Amino acid sequence: MERLFEKIQNGDLGDILLMRGYRVGEPIAACFCPVKPANKTEVEYQIRNFHSFIWASGGCYNDFNIHIIDHLCWMKNDWPVRVQTLGGRHYRGADVDQNFDNYSSEYTFADGTKMLIEGRCMFGCLPIYASYAHGTKGMAIVSKNGDYGGGAPCTIYKAQDTKHDNLVWTSPIPAGESNPYINEWNDFVDAIRDNKPYNEVDRSIKSSVVTSMGRWAGHTGQEQTYEDMLNDTHEYAPNIDKMTLNGPAPVMPDAQGHYPIPQPGIVTKTEYPMS
Repeated sequence: MERLFEKIQNGDLGDILLMRGYRVGEPIAACFCPVKPANKTEVEYQIRNFHSFIWASGGCYNDFNIHIIDHLCWMKNDWPVRVQTLGGRHYRGADVDQNFDNYSSEYTFADGTKMLIEGRCMFGCLPIYASYAHGTKGMAIVSKNGDYGGGAPCTIYKAQDTKHDNLVWTSPIPAGESNPYINEWNDFVDAIRDNKPYNEVDRSIKSSVVTSMGRWAGHTGQEQTYEDMLNDTHEYAPNIDKMTLNGPAPVMPDAQGHYPIPQPGIVTKTEYPMS
């Protein structure tokens, strides 16, 4: 993917017009959860099912979509300035978590370029875990299946489709560089041993802000800007420094064991009804 970034920055794809990312598949991990069992405290239950609670993880929107959002913004070498998002909750049965099970976000960069992100956690639907970039000279597959090195090789086409006749470049995969997690550790350890600067704080913060603003837009039904997100004062876990295993959690269930869920267009100042 690093080689594709260099190609894009050198103009091989022309001007970027559109990027697309998909993380649609069956429910995984703790993105949905049933009523809390009696043998668990509220805090333990929410931490163990952290994907299900916005305060603990940003919910399934953040945890599942951030990887694609991050690497597409890397390809663009920029961050979006605003976003609008659609989302909904279907066929959920006895699940009591806070998540929607599908999201569709349209991010806009300062130059007007769009980035479309689709996320879905539903059984029986078409699974896609891939990302694409479209430019004035053609298109690129950024990740074929998964994130970063796991989605290699990256490819560039001279038209807006992936017919083999249009293929103009395929990224090489040097020996030992197919696992993105090992690559990251190699870079980190190399920086320590050779006393080289290695700081990902700025990029990590911006990637998290951009992802969270997409989630916020979907949960409120309002357009959200980058500056809005930076200046948001909503406290998702007040007094978390005083939290204990047996004490109250940042969100509490109603009498039926259900947790507050977003109500777009109705609750617009916070992501879900606050007690």
